[in-house]
Amino acid sequence: MDITTTQSGERATTGRDLRRTVAAYVTLTKPRVLELLLVTTVPVMILAQGGMPDLWLVIATTIGGAMSAGSAAAFNMYLDRDIDAHMHRTENRPLVTGEISPRAGLVFAWVLAVASTVWLLATTNWLAATLSVVAIFFYVVIYTMILKRRTEQNIVWGGIAGCFPVLIGWSAVTGSLTWTPFILFLLVFLWTPPHYWPLSMKYKGDYAEADVPMLGATRDGIQVGLQVILYAWATVACSLLLIPVAGMGLVYTVSALVFGGWFVYESHVLYNRAVRGEQIKPMRVFHASITYLTLLFLAIAVDPLLPF
Repeated sequence: MDITTTQSGERATTGRDLRRTVAAYVTLTKPRVLELLLVTTVPVMILAQGGMPDLWLVIATTIGGAMSAGSAAAFNMYLDRDIDAHMHRTENRPLVTGEISPRAGLVFAWVLAVASTVWLLATTNWLAATLSVVAIFFYVVIYTMILKRRTEQNIVWGGIAGCFPVLIGWSAVTGSLTWTPFILFLLVFLWTPPHYWPLSMKYKGDYAEADVPMLGATRDGIQVGLQVILYAWATVACSLLLIPVAGMGLVYTVSALVFGGWFVYESHVLYNRAVRGEQIKPMRVFHASITYLTLLFLAIAVDPLLPF
């Protein structure tokens, strides 16, 4: 084997190792959660502006928010690596497999936390930066360290962290907060349990194995289904409250009614299947909840751009 072939092989191996390492660090940020950030932040910025906000501000806020959410996710994976090792859904996470050491993961989380705060402070305003810090604290300390392993209502109160992007997006544009972003905050808060509980029903065995008291793992399908229905109805009611408060138009009103009705319908289907003893299919509600929130916030983005 000649020297050139050997060097080419070593470069290829190094390249593959680098890509795996980068992919592992990206995994620490929970990229799918970042999708929710985009779905909720940008439309709220359009609503706050009453039209299209400055493009650079949107990009800067999205970058800062992504780093903030990625930091919270990395802290979560660091603290929950013992739980993740016992769950099939999370057993391949990089801190479990050893692709990234716990120390490196913790350093990465802190770097993202500091960078996101400095970035938002430099490109938006102090309020958006402060809200970002509060969101990280809530997800890491209140949810991950205190609530998650102690109460089956963990995702209800811990889910508050996921509501902060709407406040951050609004404050980045206006530098202040009014009733409108708080209604959107409440909307995401009420949406989170009926979104996440079906997922915990799907993986109830994993949560039981890891001794994490998620409602979907501690209660039967009928009880969980009823809770999902109640929160789904509350979510839709909250979405309608935005119409008089924010002066929403026809597009949003129709979207809130139609998509909200569909979300409630899917919640009732889950409950009725549980009552009849049929296969519950909780992931139908899980995916429906994501689609519902995406379409609703798309309507929030489009509505201010139209004259009706």
